[in-house]
Amino acid sequence: MSAPPGNWEGQSTARSSLFNSQYYSWWKNRMRDHIIGEDYELWDIVTDGPLATMNINAEGEEVAKTRADCNADDLQKWEKNAKAKKWHVCGLGPDEYSRIQSYTTAKEIWDTLQVAHEGTPQVKRSRRTLLYSQYENFTMKEGKTIQEMYTRFTTLTNELKSLGRIISEEDRVEKTLTRVLAVTWEQNHCHSRIKEHFQS
Repeated sequence: MSAPPGNWEGQSTARSSLFNSQYYSWWKNRMRDHIIGEDYELWDIVTDGPLATMNINAEGEEVAKTRADCNADDLQKWEKNAKAKKWHVCGLGPDEYSRIQSYTTAKEIWDTLQVAHEGTPQVKRSRRTLLYSQYENFTMKEGKTIQEMYTRFTTLTNELKSLGRIISEEDRVEKTLTRVLAVTWEQNHCHSRIKEHFQS
């Protein structure tokens, strides 16, 4: 889950992070945390759909209430539905807003952006498999610092997490210490010994 370089609009707690076609996973996680921090029920509206305000008509069928039929509780539900949508709309740049402007609910917007940037469930599974293969074969690149290696490793595991593949902390530590740093140290130690041998 790569993050945008440098300063990025939307760092204030009063507004959501801005997304305009780059760094979707980063934006998605920040948007989720932002909405939950505002009001957890808003996140339920994003994932499950708007709070319903219904009436029973003369035929015994459920129908959506009109504004005139709404009581104070219904109006509060409308307000929450509108707030959930507002956080998405205000967090999108012009390119992404064009993609979702015809939708009326936060769930429609969220689902549309997920499919557009993460693909269908089948595509997500394929990407998860590819990333896990990269995780299994992860090595420290030559000429890179430990900090750079750790940042790349964390980005990879966070991307897997965003796609539903969670790597336990124990596995991450074991991978880093025994299969990445240890191998790197061994290779460097071996190279040093070979260099010393030819210099002697």
